[in-house]
Amino acid sequence: MRSDVGSEPGGQRMIDNPRLELLLAKQGRTITIALLAVGLLAIGATGWAVANPETTTAPQFGEERVAVDADTSAVVTESGTLWTEGEQLTDSSVYFLNATPELTVEPRTTLRNETSGTPIEDGAVTHELRLRFEAKREGTPFWNETHQVLRESPAVDNGVATSQTTIDLESYRQRQRQLEREISGVGSVDLEMVLRVEYETDRHQGTLTSTVPVTITEDAYWLEGSLSDSASNSHRSGTVRTTESRSPALVGGLSVLGTLSLAGAAIVARRSPTDVEGARRAVHEQRYAEWISRGSIPMWIGDYHVSLDTLEDVVDVAIDTNERVVHDTQRGLFAVVNDGVVYYYSDRGLWEETAWPEMDLEKQPDVIDGDRDLSTEEILELDPSDEFAAPDDPDGFEDDEDVWKQL
Repeated sequence: MRSDVGSEPGGQRMIDNPRLELLLAKQGRTITIALLAVGLLAIGATGWAVANPETTTAPQFGEERVAVDADTSAVVTESGTLWTEGEQLTDSSVYFLNATPELTVEPRTTLRNETSGTPIEDGAVTHELRLRFEAKREGTPFWNETHQVLRESPAVDNGVATSQTTIDLESYRQRQRQLEREISGVGSVDLEMVLRVEYETDRHQGTLTSTVPVTITEDAYWLEGSLSDSASNSHRSGTVRTTESRSPALVGGLSVLGTLSLAGAAIVARRSPTDVEGARRAVHEQRYAEWISRGSIPMWIGDYHVSLDTLEDVVDVAIDTNERVVHDTQRGLFAVVNDGVVYYYSDRGLWEETAWPEMDLEKQPDVIDGDRDLSTEEILELDPSDEFAAPDDPDGFEDDEDVWKQL
């Protein structure tokens, strides 16, 4: 059997959880200070986060691009069925030896700032063009011969440097046939055109190399590809600084934390009980509620009265004697009655001290001086009814026992 035992005499417990009430009674001041500190720090951090947006820096890079290619052309020196003398063929896929024995190669290098989209004017370029014979056996070179046909450092105009050279392909056909006769039955002789470009700008320098095979027959010649290459170079050009507001989730979270902490500090400060012993007793009442019943304990009950130190001691007696603890809320008394012996605990003191209810003397009316004369106003304010009637009054008390019961 359980009963509610959580109320103090003359009032209600402020907190429904006795354990929380005890914690606040013992540590309420510390908890309040901690919550105030957390709240103030969170509010301060919120203000700082709003006033100091997040600033990030990142390196900024520029890019330069170098591109190399080469145009080919030939002037017809002998009229025929296909072309007339003096006609110029440009970037043809094939040239005939009889009509166009000389090939003009025009290397071109472009320097450009890709970041700003502008040409680089202050660069330097060197073009080097070579024809190389290479003898191979089973695909492995074992001899080579190189002929330099161009080495020039042209001026850079609007980011472009251009060179030009003319090659007598008939002479190279004759040299290739001579080499093939010398290594006949051993290997083969290949002819390659190699374009090597050296470049330099304020920020970068480097070399580009492009190689293309050259095929020469008895009647014609051609390049098996294009002399083109390119490269991009990056460099750090500065620093980008970006300022952004702090995360709304962070600012909102700090604001909520600060508000809740300050509100919690106010609630704890207002509702923290000051009676530690009363809070501790409430915890014990809840713990031993199944052994406690509310009731009224007469003053004259029992032959002997044994005062115990704690409520737990009273519960232990009830368990040992298989009795119940009676909680008299009017007297603030917990008692177990067994064989004429009353085992009790009260924070008011001994058994006799629990007989009279607690009174707040500060709220009592002022005592009237009986030796002085009363004014008319004071006489009118007096209550004509007495608190106790005279003994011969029909409504009065017959004996002391009636007086005790009235109390």
